Amino acid sequence: MRISTRGEYGLRAMVELALYQGQGPLALNVIAQRQGISEPYLEQLMGTLRKAGLVNSVRGAQGGYELSRPAAKVTVGQVLRALEGPIIPSECLTEDGEFVCVQMEECATRLLWRKLQEAIDSVVDAITLADLADEQRRLQVRSGALMYEI
Repeated sequence: MRISTRGEYGLRAMVELALYQGQGPLALNVIAQRQGISEPYLEQLMGTLRKAGLVNSVRGAQGGYELSRPAAKVTVGQVLRALEGPIIPSECLTEDGEFVCVQMEECATRLLWRKLQEAIDSVVDAITLADLADEQRRLQVRSGALMYEI
């Protein structure tokens, strides 16, 4: 299992929105430039995130995107699942952790897949966008980088 660029880039864009939450919407081209993501691709990702209820779009000259709720209320798991679908370590498991394998009764590895599924869910559901935004701020302070002005 590997998170695709959809998940990676979408999560980076969401952290960008979390960094500037409360300062008004961020224009798509600003997010794209800061994160090194193509604007058309980012537009697709934001459409998916909007449909999932994680971001709001604001039209007009001062428009752009903003988080639909506080960054502390949005988990990495919610973002990744919206962009990637269910995060499952094996084709033997369904989205809700049930086994669908014909060898299920004789398969010793199913214990591994279930524990791996639980561990992944535990991690991505415990980390919020606020946590990642705080980490980004710490990294910027440590490196001497300044936050961008909107």
